[in-house]
Amino acid sequence: MTHPAAVAPWHWSALADTWTLEPAVAALSALLAAGYLAGVRRRRRTGGADGDGPWPWHRTAAFLGGLAVWVWTTCSGLGAYERVLFADRAVQLVLLLMLVPMLLALGAPVSLLADALPAAGRARLRAALSGRTSRVLMFPLVSTVLLVAPPWLLYFTPLYGRTLTDPLGNTAFHLVLVLIGLLYFWPRLQLDPVAHAYPLMIGVVITFVEVVFDAALALVLLYGGHVIAEPYYAGLARDWGPTLARDQFVGGNAIWILGDLVGLPFLCALIRRLIVTGRAETAAVDAALDAAEEARAAATAGATGADAPAGDRPWWLDDPNLRHRYGG
Repeated sequence: MTHPAAVAPWHWSALADTWTLEPAVAALSALLAAGYLAGVRRRRRTGGADGDGPWPWHRTAAFLGGLAVWVWTTCSGLGAYERVLFADRAVQLVLLLMLVPMLLALGAPVSLLADALPAAGRARLRAALSGRTSRVLMFPLVSTVLLVAPPWLLYFTPLYGRTLTDPLGNTAFHLVLVLIGLLYFWPRLQLDPVAHAYPLMIGVVITFVEVVFDAALALVLLYGGHVIAEPYYAGLARDWGPTLARDQFVGGNAIWILGDLVGLPFLCALIRRLIVTGRAETAAVDAALDAAEEARAAATAGATGADAPAGDRPWWLDDPNLRHRYGG
């Protein structure tokens, strides 16, 4: 295909009342939803291999929500106008690369899969996740490059034109961006098993780096003076909507603003996990210190033959610099 079929002038209601079909996304979403819900039902019956009880409802809501956004992004009015307006394609880029994979990762599907597998299957899954390939893909620098590089490669190489004129390229745009986003959000959230657990603060820093790259890309699109895929969009000869330059200006702003808005929930999720993890670590350290103090007090009382509470003992018997003078 070279150009999409003629469509009516774009209108806001098209986001709800105009629909098309993306067969690959629709079929894959249906399969993933069915498999996920089957795992949730099995978890409800068995209580889980770890004995943690039913699967958390918010994880199910996040995963199914991610699939719904994926279908809506490619099959609603966004899908109908995706090869007509630059701004429409820009919104798709942000949703497919960031929002959809973030929601899917929040659903912890790999943990649910591991729970449904037999012991041998879980062992093979752990082996695969601890392999060299997984370690490389989940390394913070690699996963960050996987997130920030695709938009630059898309807009400033022939790839963007392929997504507009080639059916396979268009389908790849809908699928590959989600996969790339998952490779970023999976190791950053660390809700599912990962090859290597990195400090959550690294994820916070990487989020700010990603914001900088999004802003840089948007500025180039806004003020670079070059219209992306100009021959293709000019060939549409549409007599409605913004000019090509104005369309790209709107798309650049969409990448900048929408990208930051989508990244905000992810940053909040990371900060929440930092707080929860910090409280758990503090409680564990406090418990260990209390146990060590009780053991030391018991050992000291046994060594001196004293049954009185530690507070009734002379302080110099517990001072490491003085106790040897008094037989402590």
